Amino acid sequence: MKLALGSDHAGYPLKAHLVEFLRAQGHDVLDMGTDSAERSVDYPDYARAVAEKVAAGEVDRGIAICGSGVGASIASNKVPGVYAAVCHNIYSAHQGVEHDNMNVLCLGGRIIGVTLAEELVKAFLSATFQAHEERLTRRLNKVKAIEATYSKHA
Repeated sequence: MKLALGSDHAGYPLKAHLVEFLRAQGHDVLDMGTDSAERSVDYPDYARAVAEKVAAGEVDRGIAICGSGVGASIASNKVPGVYAAVCHNIYSAHQGVEHDNMNVLCLGGRIIGVTLAEELVKAFLSATFQAHEERLTRRLNKVKAIEATYSKHA
């Protein structure tokens, strides 16, 4: 799978680990930065970079990391076509894809450790949207309608 990963300085150590972990798993990983935990940078820049790659179809999915995961989620969701969520449990990491078509996983680099992060990423990447379930497609279409309405006002 082709993936984009990005983080601010607070998420850098976890992102650096996940880039290597995912490459070892055979994934094609596009590292969107940052490249250090030492220099303070702004999470919206890196979340946006990941989200834009996902929205453009240049990658299959994205992972955005900041200190808590919350800021990365908020910024990612501003890009039309991106469905991002903070997930710090395995159920949400796969259910978000299966039920909500989540395409960007947001993680808190100061909240979870590498072992849990690996499990979350595996759950996220192994899940698929359950489009055959009418109720899930109906709900996703309602989300897309909200997005379309407000995209017109931007």
